[in-house]
Amino acid sequence: MPIFRIMGGHHGRRSSGVDNSSSSAQQQQQQSASHSATYPAQRAQNMQASNQRFAYPGQRGTQSMNTAPHMNNPAAAAPNRPFAQSAPPAGAPAAPNNNTIVRGAPAAAGSRAPPPATPTEGTTRPGAYQVTRTTSGPAIVYRVSIPNGVTPGSEFHVHAGDRRVRVRCPPTSRPGQSLQITLPPAPQTQQMLLRVAPLTAAPEVESGGGAVAMTPEVRKVNEQAEENGGEAQSFLVDIPPDIYPGMPFTVNVAGQRFMVTCPSNAGPNMKIRIVPPTVRDEPQAAPKTQVFEVAVPPGVQPGQPFTLVANSQRVLVTCPPNVMSGQKIRFQLPVSQVVGNIQLSYESNEGWRRIIRVTDMKFQWVRLENNDDQPESGGVDVAKMEEFDFTRSAYIRKLTYLEGNDARMRTGRLTLIPAKDAVVDSRLVVHGRPLLSYSDIAEQQGKSLEEKTVWLQNICTQLTSAWEDGHIKCVVRRKFLLMDSVDCVMSLGREDLRKRWRIEFLGEPGIDAGGVSREWFELVTEQMFDPAFGLFLSSVNNQMAMNINPSSAISCPDDHLLYFRFLGRVIGRALFDRQLIKGHMVRSLYKHLLGWPITFDDIKSQDEEYYQSLKKLSKMGDISVMCLDFTATEESMGAHTEIELVEGGAMKAVTNDNVDEYLEANLRYRMMDRTKPQLTELLLGFFDIIPEPAMTILDANELELILCGLPTIDLQDWKENTNYSGYYEGKGRSQQVVRWFWEVVGEEFDQEMKARLLQFVTGTSGVPPRGFSVLQGIDGNIKKFTIHGVDRKVYQLPRAHTCFNRIDLPDYYSKEELSDNLKKAVTMSGVGFGME
Repeated sequence: MPIFRIMGGHHGRRSSGVDNSSSSAQQQQQQSASHSATYPAQRAQNMQASNQRFAYPGQRGTQSMNTAPHMNNPAAAAPNRPFAQSAPPAGAPAAPNNNTIVRGAPAAAGSRAPPPATPTEGTTRPGAYQVTRTTSGPAIVYRVSIPNGVTPGSEFHVHAGDRRVRVRCPPTSRPGQSLQITLPPAPQTQQMLLRVAPLTAAPEVESGGGAVAMTPEVRKVNEQAEENGGEAQSFLVDIPPDIYPGMPFTVNVAGQRFMVTCPSNAGPNMKIRIVPPTVRDEPQAAPKTQVFEVAVPPGVQPGQPFTLVANSQRVLVTCPPNVMSGQKIRFQLPVSQVVGNIQLSYESNEGWRRIIRVTDMKFQWVRLENNDDQPESGGVDVAKMEEFDFTRSAYIRKLTYLEGNDARMRTGRLTLIPAKDAVVDSRLVVHGRPLLSYSDIAEQQGKSLEEKTVWLQNICTQLTSAWEDGHIKCVVRRKFLLMDSVDCVMSLGREDLRKRWRIEFLGEPGIDAGGVSREWFELVTEQMFDPAFGLFLSSVNNQMAMNINPSSAISCPDDHLLYFRFLGRVIGRALFDRQLIKGHMVRSLYKHLLGWPITFDDIKSQDEEYYQSLKKLSKMGDISVMCLDFTATEESMGAHTEIELVEGGAMKAVTNDNVDEYLEANLRYRMMDRTKPQLTELLLGFFDIIPEPAMTILDANELELILCGLPTIDLQDWKENTNYSGYYEGKGRSQQVVRWFWEVVGEEFDQEMKARLLQFVTGTSGVPPRGFSVLQGIDGNIKKFTIHGVDRKVYQLPRAHTCFNRIDLPDYYSKEELSDNLKKAVTMSGVGFGME
């Protein structure tokens, strides 16, 4: 399909420059005969009709259902087409090619948007259908007779054509007389079968796994957007029925109206792709502000940032030039913020905290240094944040969006950057309308999980397209559930993903009123997270938590990345619809979804042995005796592969001078580079539906509870399968502090707090299907829940060891003291809040 690049210009002006690279009419007619997409591995093959489809990814490239083959080049792929499409009139152009770029201009105010296309057909095959209802056409006049027994003013029903309508008898009419009634045109349901959109590899990434190389035209669009300091974004629009080559028409995209010229190789009812001008991200303006006067904390130098609490909100301020510590400065802050004294932080013992940056009102992560003289303010030691620290250094993923060959399927570039450099918008604007601001987000951060869930659901409801704009019907077969589901979800653009969905199992009479969708989400995600499927593996430390399989390409070399994009979209849609998924992930994946800092402790939670080996290296006197280089060894199917952690790593020895670089390279590899292609697609799929600013109210534990639901916890089973050690080893459950512990858990903790406690101690809210008796530890053996007694003079709060499913519980003086400190430990470390 053509790519329109709309350039900003004078009001109402347009350019007619066209770069034509259209296909022949004969090729396009051959493409129009195909109505269902196959998978990337199948697109270069001429398939024979077959009703058999396999369930596992390694078999996707062998056989297909009744489909016509696609060309391997996405630029030549036909656009979405209806079942029945009339032939173009004489002199009409051939179907468009994907590589045409046309320049246009903003449309004049008051011009009308084009009407949608009107293809219609029943659903008789699996796939995703775009369903719309229209009532166009003239009114229809009928003559009907008044039935016997009807009195003036009463109502009766009659059949008018294929509709049954209700009519009120006029006061002057009697039974047997005829009436003339006028009805609006009958609504027509139009269903269009959508094609699977191919993935596009980023420019510096090799194609494969279901992703094709980026075309030169799309690459140029992305490069120009990066030069302009923004991100490219394109849209699919329909050409009106009466528009032919060279004729102008208007479109509404992203809350703006533009005028474009129909290219020479496009025509009525065809879909074309437009690229509006790149818009730079402007700082957020606050409608109401308040001036604050504060003293610069001791030790802060000119140009150095520091944090303080103003209007109950921790903010980041940069010390102006020629101002020294102790002097007073003034700054402005929006006053619409209302939030308590609980501030969002990351693992209070590490000091990372998300704050508001005054310059542009964006969220930023900083590591605070304690200030005993002024506890309400804290200096931000930039130099220390830039230094490597094994216990405190943190990194955050950065996802840069790029346009893909198909406008429905954008691509992106994923990197791991220092936590101090990561920022996220604190506002959300949809179609030119502000949906939320930083004050809305900050107000929710201190609320309960249920309140956050309701708020997030309200945001998703506002993002949902109106029913009048159409909905999506996904038709799948139970026997080929996963493959049909991939076809459906991967056929949708980002706007379609936020429309209302209706799931239908082919051949079953069930109507989706919520139950069918709930079953679909559970069945699909259960298959995706199944280790036998080859895309995920159980974590070394916790068999209930799944991690991405670095060797997923072996299980399904042709399209494993397609599955990860699909799963990201399914997880995003589950959160969008408040559905549950059947699969718990490792904590680092939830942090990547939320944009939270990743530290060496995340390696520890997944592989304790590997973490301890890195920790020993950080403290070793002469590391050269280990004879290490900057490489890592991966084992897959019995074969060992050497991976360079940095360029030329095989020839670079690890010394005391570069050991920090070596440790950081290991963290980057284990937490991202090892599975970067899969993780990139997972994140892209998730953010195809969920806007990132809305996720800033959650932490990793809360996200897991919302997606997986609160577990059913049998407290008696939990008690009976708990071991005791330390101070409580002798008396066990009869010890006074232990009795208080179980009384607090049983009487004061609701299901959410029980799940949080389980997360705090074991690392996940999941309970093994056979109960607590089979809870596993780091070595894969049974490691029952353990309460370890410690001296209260050593630890004030309980501490957790997720590798061993153990909680260190101090010997408190009273039940009230135990209750308060246990709740603090579970909410502060697990949920990520620190108290001012």
